[in-house]
Amino acid sequence: MNGPSAQRRTVLKGVALAGAAGAGLAGCSTESKLGHAQNPTPTAAVELGAADDIPVGGAKLFREQRLVVSCPARGEYKAFSAQCTHAGCLLEKLEGTVGDCPCHGSRFDVTTGEAIHGPATVPLPEVPVTAEGGRLIAGPRA
Repeated sequence: MNGPSAQRRTVLKGVALAGAAGAGLAGCSTESKLGHAQNPTPTAAVELGAADDIPVGGAKLFREQRLVVSCPARGEYKAFSAQCTHAGCLLEKLEGTVGDCPCHGSRFDVTTGEAIHGPATVPLPEVPVTAEGGRLIAGPRA
């Protein structure tokens, strides 16, 4: 039974699927209010707070600054963009040293920036970070 009704249903299903796909793309837009950011890292140096707030072997998410900082050893710090390299969403939370992206389920090792679960395959960009006077400063220096 491949008459006009069957063809019409096929066309309508295709239109509905295309609309749903378009809605998904809109959700991944960098203009979305879902936590996306246009600039993945600070464009100037930014103070993050006390260096002692990050435990040795641990990490801390700085959502407002779109950064995640880990402390592999006492006095050593590594910072990465907290913006997922798949669709640009901000990491939502840390489970130990693993950062979770709420949009599509990507997960990152925040001590190395490596993507450990897709769909993201590109690592998080590293950001310069230093401890000065007990305070963390991240981003490019003038």
